[in-house]
Amino acid sequence: EVQLVESGGGLVQPGGSLRLSCAASGFTFSSYAMGWVRQAPGKGLEWVSRIDSGASSIAYVDSVKGRFTISRDNAKNTLYLQMNSLKPEDTAVYYCAKFPVSWILRDIVTTSDHRGQGTQVTVSS
Repeated sequence: EVQLVESGGGLVQPGGSLRLSCAASGFTFSSYAMGWVRQAPGKGLEWVSRIDSGASSIAYVDSVKGRFTISRDNAKNTLYLQMNSLKPEDTAVYYCAKFPVSWILRDIVTTSDHRGQGTQVTVSS
């Protein structure tokens, strides 16, 4: 059974940093592309960042470029999202997601097949 468990969310002041982690199990983590998707209050899902299985191809939504960094440790079956210079508009539930393929397309988001339960990130003074 595929399991994705996020951690690292919380309350942070504007300009602060958080590091999200996603512990994966139940599948061969190193064989699949992964990503982070978020949902702000009253809004739809927004793909934040995606990374292919070998971490050679990465994509970010424009609003987080230069502030967020996605990475993965295939030996630890863990996906990360380092979030710096956080803004109030980054407030959302952040979900870790698995894709059914190893690759990503920079400009097209393919459909994920599993998602975690999410972790809340609140940016407020």
